[in-house]
Amino acid sequence: MYRKMRRFKQKLTENECIELLKQTKRGVLSLIGDEGYPYGIPINHWFCEKNGKLYFHGAKEGHKIDAIKKCEKASYCVYDEGYRKEGEWALNIKSVIVFGKIHLVEDKELSKEICTGLTQKFTDDEEYLQKELNNALSRVQCLEFSPVHMTGKIVNES
Repeated sequence: MYRKMRRFKQKLTENECIELLKQTKRGVLSLIGDEGYPYGIPINHWFCEKNGKLYFHGAKEGHKIDAIKKCEKASYCVYDEGYRKEGEWALNIKSVIVFGKIHLVEDKELSKEICTGLTQKFTDDEEYLQKELNNALSRVQCLEFSPVHMTGKIVNES
């Protein structure tokens, strides 16, 4: 069902893909939007090591929520900042694309865990975290992305 990587020599291992998902803060979530058009949105994520799922949060309504309600299939893509080899201009960039199924999280305790994980990815300010949980958690819609296929590779821009 999923295509083999054409540039298989550049393939990242599953562990390298997971590390990239843990380290990167943002990516592009792609859904099937209105009238079948692709709908890709930049969004931050939290990779949960306990269950291997990706989590997102956002508003309780809008294009993203409507698309998820119509079709659970999605993909998510991240890439790192890259690096240059000594004496070269081109960046070497690692990227990961994950295919899976996404759904709305209805469980309040799981939503709290997701928002905590997302916040801690950006700051260790406990006071800020508690303020956000107290003031905004009730207005947040969390999303759970269950991977079914994942590939990663490293490419040289030259």
